[in-house]
Amino acid sequence: MSDLPKRVEIAEEGPREGFQSEKKVIPVAEKVRLIEALAETGLRHIACVSYVNPKRVPTMADAEEVASAIRQKPGIEYAALWLNQQGLERALRGPLHVDGGVRVTASDTFSRKNIGKSVSDAMVEQRMSLKTFKDRGMPVEWGTILGAFGCNFEGELSTKLILERVQLALDEAVLAGFKLKGIKLTDAMGWATPASIERLIGAIRTKWPELEISLHLHDTRGTGMAAAYAGLRMGVTKFDASIAGLGGCPFAATEGAVGNICTEDFAFMCEEMGVETGLDVDRLIEVAKIAEEVVGRPLPGRVMRGGTLKAAKQRAAQRAAA
Repeated sequence: MSDLPKRVEIAEEGPREGFQSEKKVIPVAEKVRLIEALAETGLRHIACVSYVNPKRVPTMADAEEVASAIRQKPGIEYAALWLNQQGLERALRGPLHVDGGVRVTASDTFSRKNIGKSVSDAMVEQRMSLKTFKDRGMPVEWGTILGAFGCNFEGELSTKLILERVQLALDEAVLAGFKLKGIKLTDAMGWATPASIERLIGAIRTKWPELEISLHLHDTRGTGMAAAYAGLRMGVTKFDASIAGLGGCPFAATEGAVGNICTEDFAFMCEEMGVETGLDVDRLIEVAKIAEEVVGRPLPGRVMRGGTLKAAKQRAAQRAAA
């Protein structure tokens, strides 16, 4: 393990991943309100919508409307997610940033639940998307392994299997004329622990030392922040997070569809350890409260309730002086 990195990049997933798992309809104006508030916190990448089948994800039926309503600030990637060629074509017609990449699901069962196709069938369609990127001159630099740390349908997944999935992503990129610079490991079902983070990242680094690693972690079983810390200790500098801990994957068979690690909590932890984030934690706390207003229920973020240590120290000093 290495020393902690000096700086990390935190990509915001709340509006996209968060709203997809909400049971009630959230007005377009409220979605846009949260996205525009997030843009005032120092974030440079905000996932806003998913171009997916509205019959499967009704809360994303307004994706085009939300995308068009956002008043975009320069220097920020307002991003859209897509899962198949039809979704990609919708995304490319819209005003949001579209990442070119290769996605491979670790578990075949989760692949069928999440996108309606087996891993092998999904890769056939993925080649269409890669051709689209190539034809449009779009870069493809990252591969994503979905459900890399374990599966609620198939159980524990071997390191050998995940390495095979990474190799598949690398091979598909090369076949399409691209070379990947990094791999994102995602954990929608919340299986990651510090031990599995160290084991899997260590195995990938041993085989492909040149690859960057990014982490997309969920806090399903309360180990999300510990797993993120293990990632920091392994030198990972790119993380996804969700404001106030909003969201979760509706197809992961996880009770409560618990969301990503909380953006303001993770940013607070990093800053307290001397790891720069470029984010305004106090402003993130304000936006976390907006997120609660928008969804109309309490969210699991902690710092939004306990406040920062800086604020606590100031209060303690005032009490001591009184």
